[in-house]
Amino acid sequence: MKYPLFFADSFFSENTERIETMLFLMSLCLLVYNLGQRQLRNTLKRIKTGIKNKLGKLTMTPTLRWVFQCFQGIHLLTLDDVNQIVNFTSSRHFILSCLPSSCRKYYLLS
Repeated sequence: MKYPLFFADSFFSENTERIETMLFLMSLCLLVYNLGQRQLRNTLKRIKTGIKNKLGKLTMTPTLRWVFQCFQGIHLLTLDDVNQIVNFTSSRHFILSCLPSSCRKYYLLS
């Protein structure tokens, strides 16, 4: 909660119910985040390979935060009512193949 992107220092509430709701939502988000990371790591362990970390070395235990950063440069381009994914590299495609199939629909790969 001390991480600056949580903006916890700007959140203030005296209402007990609101505080409990915020803690519940944060716990739920952490659960979903952890499940996604676990799914990715289990798949990498099953296929006995890894993905490159920040230093360019293969790792079988990447964080989901790193994976999200890897996907930051992808954009949706619409020309003449045709959608295209721009900057979708083979390494990003491999990472996406390690995630559940429901994630692929966001990159028009369903």
